[in-house]
Amino acid sequence: MLRKTDFFIDGKWVAPVEPRELEVINPADEQAFAVISLGSSADVDKAVSAAKRAFESWSVTGREQRVAALERLADVYEARMQDMAKAISEEMGAPIRLALNAQAASGAGHIRAFIETLRNYRFETPLDERNPQERIVHEPIGVCGLITPWNWPMNQVTLKVVPAIAAGCTVVLKPSEIAPVSSIVFAEIMEEAGFPAGVFNMVNGDGPTVGEAMSRHPDIDMMSFTGSTRAGIAVARASAETIKRVALELGGKSPNIVFADADLEKAVARGVRHCFNNTGQSCNAPTRMLVERPVYDRAVGIAADVAATVKVGNPAEEGDHIGPLSSEMQFTKVQAMIEKGIREGARLVAGGLGRPEGFNRGYFVRPTIFADVNNDMAIAREEIFGPVLAMIPFDNEEEAVAIANDTPYGLAAYVQTQDKAKAQRVARRLRAGMVQLNGTSRPYGSPFGGYKQSGLGREGGKWGLEDFLEVKAVSGWDEAAG
Repeated sequence: MLRKTDFFIDGKWVAPVEPRELEVINPADEQAFAVISLGSSADVDKAVSAAKRAFESWSVTGREQRVAALERLADVYEARMQDMAKAISEEMGAPIRLALNAQAASGAGHIRAFIETLRNYRFETPLDERNPQERIVHEPIGVCGLITPWNWPMNQVTLKVVPAIAAGCTVVLKPSEIAPVSSIVFAEIMEEAGFPAGVFNMVNGDGPTVGEAMSRHPDIDMMSFTGSTRAGIAVARASAETIKRVALELGGKSPNIVFADADLEKAVARGVRHCFNNTGQSCNAPTRMLVERPVYDRAVGIAADVAATVKVGNPAEEGDHIGPLSSEMQFTKVQAMIEKGIREGARLVAGGLGRPEGFNRGYFVRPTIFADVNNDMAIAREEIFGPVLAMIPFDNEEEAVAIANDTPYGLAAYVQTQDKAKAQRVARRLRAGMVQLNGTSRPYGSPFGGYKQSGLGREGGKWGLEDFLEVKAVSGWDEAAG
């Protein structure tokens, strides 16, 4: 059994103030494979004090010094990609190929992208050509509390830690207690990369204890949270007492609009596989497939055929398959939502309740598709976070946009049509932070985030860096004075 019960505070691995151990469960076999400690408000105090001390010097380091530190981080991270992939696969059930090529790889991609952002970012500029004496200065906001989820652990850790320290901030990270081992590996990587003591600190723990203590802490200047909308509200509410900045990346119920003129076979197959990727545990997954009525029946048939080819397998084994859900709680939730879809009268065309054939343990679920869904059903409105697709017919472009936007969320949206003008027209009308047309991928450095209850702020690129910067206006600036 792996024992990782210390926290990383002020450049050292230290024991918790009060011992409170938690077993980390491998969702493929429901067995504990690691033990961590759950921290307390006293551990948060120690980490915040270290970060506050380190901020005095780290905040005034030069750009080149920070770039060099991030380049060391990138090199060490890439050297430990196999370790990172193994940790992610064991803690949250990602198949090892996905864990290496997508999950761990996303961290490397974000680190390299932020290095380029830092190199090119202008921290000081004149207000405009007519007012060179008015200097606009971007400065690090201070000590940042970062709370990350279990579903894409390194994607989110690097989207928060890297821009924060690139901006000159210092950080306290609380990873999900469901998937903490990858962040322990990341802390080892930060240590090996040689960041000054206190720049990066990590305390494991749960939301109601460590997360709450971070959100309320008077010496934390900003909270950045990724997770459920419910938990995001709790972070924002606790943070309001000290008027700290809050960035939130929350849930989604993303529409995938398939018009009759799309390349139907490719569009539907791509949409199903994207929905099921990472066992459906992605906040931007296209979980509502809206299909124009003339091709709707064909699309349902294609989707059912594709679902039948999706394999479920042991995440430790090499191959193209999906793994289990991350936890017993998530398994129970997804089963309840499938049952609710059946009860609401949606037509089940693939999957359903229970584990797939051949599995009698582990949090494995059947890839599931519901047809004839309407947008008032719970399966069309609530974020399920499992491999469950809801298919909804529409009659025209106006109705498609109306259905797509009829959601409390606004994270991502997808449009499938061979009419490029229509694709772009619809994209402009969708109330979502990210729109992908005809299967195009998103590059590193593009802003990630959404409208409405999908959150506040953007991660990635210069937008992600600016989340961690304050804006200062200095009047009477003389450029010649240096």
